[in-house]
Amino acid sequence: MAQPTVVIVVDDDPGLLKSVARLLAHHGIESRTFPSAEALLESDSVQTATCFLLDIHLGGISGLKLQRQLAASGSKWPVIFMTASDDEVTRKEAMDGGCIAYLRKPFACQVLLDAIEKAVA
Repeated sequence: MAQPTVVIVVDDDPGLLKSVARLLAHHGIESRTFPSAEALLESDSVQTATCFLLDIHLGGISGLKLQRQLAASGSKWPVIFMTASDDEVTRKEAMDGGCIAYLRKPFACQVLLDAIEKAVA
């Protein structure tokens, strides 16, 4: 039996977390949402991930630092970054870190679904 797709979503905007979770559920994709990198790291959900959808600018540990921390712990799960504050330096750092997609908020639903499909392929 195939494992279900589980997207771990980390963003400090409760409205975005709720809307992404609803969108994914509508498309048969399971999600686990967290308001911070610290909340994710305190949970046991990292091991259940198929991929990560991380906001770059979080209070506390940033999405970029979280990606590096996950990679340092041996994580091979794909990362999709999202940000409302896009700049070339941040984009380059995210891409150099190996993210599978870099989304600028607001993004179209299909753009996110396509990125997840790419991540789980």
